[in-house]
Amino acid sequence: MAAEARVSRWYFGGLASCGAACCTHPLDLLKVHLQTQQEVKLRMTGMALQVVRSDGVLALYNGLSASLCRQMTYSLTRFAIYESVRDHVTTGSQGPLPFYKKVLLGSISGCIGGFVGTPADMVNVRMQNDVKLEPSQRRNYAHALDGLYRVAREEGLKKLFSGASMAASRGMFVTVGQLSCYDQAKQLVLSTGYLADNIFTHFVASFIAGGCATVLCQPLDVLKTRLMNSKGEYKVPCPTWGLISRP
Repeated sequence: MAAEARVSRWYFGGLASCGAACCTHPLDLLKVHLQTQQEVKLRMTGMALQVVRSDGVLALYNGLSASLCRQMTYSLTRFAIYESVRDHVTTGSQGPLPFYKKVLLGSISGCIGGFVGTPADMVNVRMQNDVKLEPSQRRNYAHALDGLYRVAREEGLKKLFSGASMAASRGMFVTVGQLSCYDQAKQLVLSTGYLADNIFTHFVASFIAGGCATVLCQPLDVLKTRLMNSKGEYKVPCPTWGLISRP
């Protein structure tokens, strides 16, 4: 009964991701602005002040609908695959999965989730970056669905998956860092015998997993953001995961 109850709650991961997106969206928007700078002119505080001065405090929440749409596709997919397969494999087995299997499962689920979430992710990046552009260059998507529709109509369905290779690769590293490392960190913390399976243990494991995920995915996150926000100035990613700039 306990195992069945656990399997039925994989969607909580997607819902929790939506709640987190509502809290962290201003920081995510500033991250996109910083990543799309061709030259480093402003840091986070300076960028935040610039956005607020030019477009108001609510501009920090530009693209929130796309961010939620992204979480409901990307995060739900990877949580569903990872949690369901992990619980199915461990049912009746002796002990938890070894770490290398968690990494493999995290990579597969993250790759699929990243690909599924690419269209919403691209619209999210564009909506967040709009306030930084000149009024004549802004795309002015009303919301996530409007953005998806306009991209498909004006640029073709293929454009919705611009940066899909980067998004899928980033999804692999994020999921390994978040889910695989979380499971392993929690297992190690509990094995010490100093902490019980309570909220503090979950916090410690989450803190470790969040740090691992950030370190692993940051380079690909920058490349993904620039590729999705580009207007043709970048070609396809090269084998070394770099972006080739057009002259």
